[in-house]
Amino acid sequence: MKRCLRTIFFGALLGTAAVVAVAERGDIKMLREGDEGSEYPPATFPHAVHRYQYKCYACHDEIFKMKKGTTKMIMQDMSDGKFCGVCHNETIAFGSTFESCERCHH
Repeated sequence: MKRCLRTIFFGALLGTAAVVAVAERGDIKMLREGDEGSEYPPATFPHAVHRYQYKCYACHDEIFKMKKGTTKMIMQDMSDGKFCGVCHNETIAFGSTFESCERCHH
Protein backbone atom coordinates (compact mmCIF):
# COMPACT_ATOMS: atom_id res chain seq x y z
CA MET A 1 0.00 0.00 0.00
CA LYS A 2 2.80 2.43 0.89
CA ARG A 3 4.51 1.68 -2.43
CA CYS A 4 1.25 2.30 -4.33
CA LEU A 5 0.68 5.68 -2.66
CA ARG A 6 4.28 6.67 -3.27
CA THR A 7 3.91 5.71 -6.94
CA ILE A 8 0.68 7.72 -7.22
CA PHE A 9 2.38 10.74 -5.64
CA PHE A 10 5.37 10.63 -7.98
CA GLY A 11 3.10 9.81 -10.91
CA ALA A 12 1.10 12.95 -10.15
CA LEU A 13 4.29 14.96 -10.42
CA LEU A 14 4.99 13.44 -13.83
CA GLY A 15 1.48 13.68 -15.25
CA THR A 16 -1.94 12.06 -15.21
CA ALA A 17 -1.05 9.22 -17.60
CA ALA A 18 1.34 7.78 -15.00
CA VAL A 19 -1.28 8.09 -12.28
CA VAL A 20 -4.05 6.41 -14.28
CA ALA A 21 -1.80 3.43 -15.04
CA VAL A 22 -1.24 2.87 -11.30
CA ALA A 23 -4.89 3.15 -10.32
CA GLU A 24 -6.23 0.02 -12.01
CA ARG A 25 -7.54 -1.47 -8.78
CA GLY A 26 -10.74 0.33 -7.89
CA ASP A 27 -11.28 1.85 -11.34
CA ILE A 28 -14.92 2.13 -12.39
CA LYS A 29 -15.97 1.43 -15.99
CA MET A 30 -18.91 3.65 -16.84
CA LEU A 31 -20.93 1.43 -19.13
CA ARG A 32 -23.57 2.97 -21.37
CA GLU A 33 -26.96 1.36 -21.86
CA GLY A 34 -27.66 0.43 -25.47
CA ASP A 35 -24.25 1.61 -26.63
CA GLU A 36 -22.40 -1.70 -26.81
CA GLY A 37 -21.52 -1.23 -30.48
CA SER A 38 -20.19 2.30 -30.11
CA GLU A 39 -16.84 3.21 -31.62
CA TYR A 40 -15.98 4.94 -28.34
CA PRO A 41 -15.03 2.77 -25.38
CA PRO A 42 -16.79 3.43 -22.08
CA ALA A 43 -15.15 5.96 -19.75
CA THR A 44 -12.95 4.64 -16.97
CA PHE A 45 -13.07 6.55 -13.71
CA PRO A 46 -9.82 6.23 -11.71
CA HIS A 47 -11.47 6.09 -8.28
CA ALA A 48 -8.25 5.43 -6.34
CA VAL A 49 -6.58 8.56 -7.73
CA HIS A 50 -9.57 10.74 -6.87
CA ARG A 51 -9.92 9.11 -3.46
CA TYR A 52 -6.27 9.83 -2.72
CA GLN A 53 -6.81 13.54 -3.40
CA TYR A 54 -10.32 14.07 -1.98
CA LYS A 55 -12.57 12.88 0.82
CA CYS A 56 -15.64 10.82 -0.14
CA TYR A 57 -18.03 13.67 0.64
CA ALA A 58 -16.41 15.88 -2.02
CA CYS A 59 -18.50 13.93 -4.57
CA HIS A 60 -20.89 11.69 -2.62
CA ASP A 61 -23.91 12.07 -2.32
CA GLU A 62 -24.33 15.56 -3.73
CA ILE A 63 -22.75 14.95 -7.17
CA PHE A 64 -22.86 11.14 -7.38
CA LYS A 65 -24.95 8.59 -5.52
CA MET A 66 -22.82 6.23 -3.45
CA LYS A 67 -24.10 3.10 -5.21
CA LYS A 68 -22.45 2.32 -8.57
CA GLY A 69 -24.80 2.51 -11.55
CA THR A 70 -27.45 4.72 -9.92
CA THR A 71 -26.27 8.01 -11.44
CA LYS A 72 -27.24 8.37 -15.09
CA MET A 73 -25.30 10.90 -17.15
CA ILE A 74 -24.37 11.78 -20.70
CA MET A 75 -21.45 13.78 -22.12
CA GLN A 76 -23.64 16.88 -22.46
CA ASP A 77 -24.04 16.83 -18.66
CA MET A 78 -20.29 17.32 -18.27
CA SER A 79 -20.32 20.27 -20.68
CA ASP A 80 -23.17 21.71 -18.62
CA GLY A 81 -21.03 21.53 -15.46
CA LYS A 82 -22.80 18.54 -13.95
CA PHE A 83 -21.33 15.29 -12.56
CA CYS A 84 -17.64 15.03 -13.60
CA GLY A 85 -18.01 18.45 -15.21
CA VAL A 86 -18.24 20.07 -11.76
CA CYS A 87 -14.44 19.81 -11.59
CA HIS A 88 -13.47 18.85 -15.15
CA ASN A 89 -14.11 22.32 -16.52
CA GLU A 90 -10.64 23.49 -17.71
CA THR A 91 -10.25 25.43 -14.43
CA ILE A 92 -10.08 22.86 -11.63
CA ALA A 93 -9.13 19.92 -13.88
CA PHE A 94 -8.90 19.15 -17.61
CA GLY A 95 -12.17 19.72 -19.45
CA SER A 96 -14.32 17.42 -21.53
CA THR A 97 -13.10 18.46 -24.97
CA PHE A 98 -12.44 16.42 -28.10
CA GLU A 99 -8.73 16.75 -27.34
CA SER A 100 -9.14 15.02 -23.97
CA CYS A 101 -11.42 12.08 -24.96
CA GLU A 102 -8.75 9.41 -24.54
CA ARG A 103 -8.00 10.47 -20.96
CA CYS A 104 -11.26 8.82 -19.89
CA HIS A 105 -12.34 6.75 -22.91
CA HIS A 106 -9.55 4.20 -23.28
